[in-house]
Amino acid sequence: MAISVDTLFRERKYPFIVTLLILFSFVLVLIFTSTSQFSYDSSDLSNPSQRAAVLSPPPPSPPVIDDAKPEPEPEQETRDETPPISDAKNETKRYGAVTYDPERDQVDFGFEWRKCPGPVAVDYIPCLDNFKAIKALKSRKRMEHRERHCPDPAPDCLVPLPDGYKAPIRWPQSRDTIWYSNVPHPKLVDYKKDQNWVRKNGDYFEFPGGGTQFKDGVDTYVNLITKALPTIEWGTKIRAVLDVGCGVASFGGYLLDRNVLTMSFAPKDEHEAQIQFALERGIPAFLAVIGTQQLTFPDNVYDLIHCARCRVHWHGDGGKPLLELNRVLRPGGFFVWSATPVYREDEKHQTVWKTMVDLTKSMCWKTVSKTLDSSGIGLVIYQKPASSSCYSEREVNDPPMCDYSNKQQKSWYVPLSRCISPLPSDGNWPAPWSERLKSEPPSLSSNPVAKEDFNEDTNHWFSLVSDVYLEGLSIKWSDVRNVMDMNAGFGG
Repeated sequence: MAISVDTLFRERKYPFIVTLLILFSFVLVLIFTSTSQFSYDSSDLSNPSQRAAVLSPPPPSPPVIDDAKPEPEPEQETRDETPPISDAKNETKRYGAVTYDPERDQVDFGFEWRKCPGPVAVDYIPCLDNFKAIKALKSRKRMEHRERHCPDPAPDCLVPLPDGYKAPIRWPQSRDTIWYSNVPHPKLVDYKKDQNWVRKNGDYFEFPGGGTQFKDGVDTYVNLITKALPTIEWGTKIRAVLDVGCGVASFGGYLLDRNVLTMSFAPKDEHEAQIQFALERGIPAFLAVIGTQQLTFPDNVYDLIHCARCRVHWHGDGGKPLLELNRVLRPGGFFVWSATPVYREDEKHQTVWKTMVDLTKSMCWKTVSKTLDSSGIGLVIYQKPASSSCYSEREVNDPPMCDYSNKQQKSWYVPLSRCISPLPSDGNWPAPWSERLKSEPPSLSSNPVAKEDFNEDTNHWFSLVSDVYLEGLSIKWSDVRNVMDMNAGFGG
């Protein structure tokens, strides 16, 4: 069906318009090159080899790559002369540091890329493997060494693929089986062999769905949570879940069967490749730790937060880690905590439990359920208040309420605070899924402009995805599982 220019602008299909303009510009450039030559100066192009990746031990300095220079031309030719049209069809031309090959229709901008050196290069993560910065830390008590320490300048080497890398197994089979060669880290198999995390079977890793606190599988564990809290309504009321210290993310992977979207995270630590396993399986996950900095999420967004032996000392540092969970947990949301202090009776664990009881009470959290399974492993479910009335009724204002009068809208490197985030004036629970997908979030209730932007963004992406992304990009979406949206806006 023909689409008019007026329709394109009216439906805000700007990416499609921009693509057409780029193609049109490229055609003009090709026409222009048949009658004249580009004039580029090699000094205008940065030389990536001047920046080195920070590794430990430091890699040898790569050879300096001189800026490419024009090839010498015959004496009878000058730069002002126009070459014959017949020559321009097949000859490779150099314009300063830029080379254009018309037969292959490729442009080389003079960069020379190199692979990251060293035996562990396939697992190199610049902001987490900056050993020079980690070595200089004054303390590691609060997991500072697991936080981001990005090198400056940023490295420009390419992380190589593991030997024998294969195209990933397609979803949903990938949830339970992945190629061993794609994430060749067998140590976790031995380390967690008694907890049913992962098994190696020939050329494959297999994930039976077990975990430290749910050796009998996620489904049995989730049924325990449901029995303890029958009103939980997986997939309708509870849609957005955060799994702290997720391991290989089996909890989030199996919740997909219940129409629950779980964001899982864990640090890069001695349990090598946890998040690599999760992403290879096709389960949303990222590397992070609750140490000294806030998580990169806004306030009041997750319906439920889960921690099963996630190795976070929630009561530590004056309760800052638990107060951070309170910040990102939706008003009326739930925290499911399955850990040894919940059910072990020795003095050490009971001291932690009593501290958590006092801390959660001071935060106005309510204990809605505490239970044990048949093996003796227990969990407790807390609920965050839906209104601010409890905060004003506390006998002692500790922890204090956060002062947001001068709050800066930052996402990265914000220190943890020992205060309670204020609740929004409209703390109503969102509409049930999937009605929630297109309904205005409660957080926009006091901002008419944001409401209008949200509706425009939703309609814009609805038409753009269906008309362009799904039909016009020649992408086989059945082969695509992991997608990162670099400018998500309202998430439309």
